[in-house]
Formats: sequence, C-alpha cells, structure tokens
Amino acid sequence: MKKELTIKVPTSWNGVTLKDYLALRKDMETYKDDDEALTACLFHHLCHFPLEYLQQLDIDTYIAIKADLTRFFNKIEHPLQRFITIDGVKYGFEPNLSQMAYGAYVDISKYETLEINDKWAEIMSILYRPVIKESGALYDTKGYDGTIDGDKFLDVSMDVHWGCLFFSTIYKRTC
Repeated sequence: MKKELTIKVPTSWNGVTLKDYLALRKDMETYKDDDEALTACLFHHLCHFPLEYLQQLDIDTYIAIKADLTRFFNKIEHPLQRFITIDGVKYGFEPNLSQMAYGAYVDISKYETLEINDKWAEIMSILYRPVIKESGALYDTKGYDGTIDGDKFLDVSMDVHWGCLFFSTIYKRTC
C-alpha cells in the first residue's frame, strides 16, 4: 500500500522564518545552475516536503505545486510591521529614523547593503527594540546601547523581514 503524501504549500510568508529562508537561499546558491535542484529546494524548504518522495509525485501535481511555489517565492512585498512580539516581549520599529541614535546609525552603516542575508538579523536587532512606553499611536523603544542580538530574529516570520527591508530601502533612497 502506498504511503499518502501531504504537501502543504505556503500561501503567506508569515509561515516561513528567517532561519528557513536563509537555509533556502544557501541551497539555491549552491544549486543555482541546476533548475531541477532549485525546484527541489523550494519543495524542501517551503513545503517541508521530504526530498526522497519528490519523484513519486505525479507530473500534474508536481507542475502545479512548482508553479504555486514560483509565484509565492516572487511575492515579497509586505507592509512594515511597526510592532512584533518575540518571546512575549513587544518590539517596536525605530520610531523616528531621522532621529535614530548615532550608534545605531553607525552600526547599520557597517553593513554594505540592506539585503536579507546572514547579517540581516543583526540589522533587525538594531531597528526593532523593546517598547517601553505607548500613548495612542506614539511609542518609545528602549534606547540603543550597542547590543546586537540577531539570534532572536531568526525565528521571526519573513513577512516582517520583507516589510522592514522594503521600508528601510525606500527610506534610505529618500534620505
């Protein structure tokens, strides 16, 4: 009797963590010249589908899922999420980039580009800090003290990361 295979194709980046995305990007770089391997990477990292079962899929299912994954993978524009919660702590995006602490600005400037790569989690730990005070739509975050803890941002979903990247990139172009 054949084992029933279930494939859960993501429909939103909120189900994909930065850690998963970085692993996918690493494999995609490794296999960049092999279209079949690139597709296998998408199935494995985004659907958590065991690669040993990939060849058992019927061709129509394989083609349909591949098309869905390709469309999904290219849908990366998301709004900035001003607040996120990590381990029960509410974090807020830098409330006023034009008045960002000099140390935070210098630390972000050390990164050559704003892109989602192995250093992106560190940038996120500079831009998102614990909220210490809220009043309506206004809020204050903990002052920047030079502490960079990117590890806590590895399990944050990619919709948050994409929104921050697009906002930061647009902001950087207007400054």
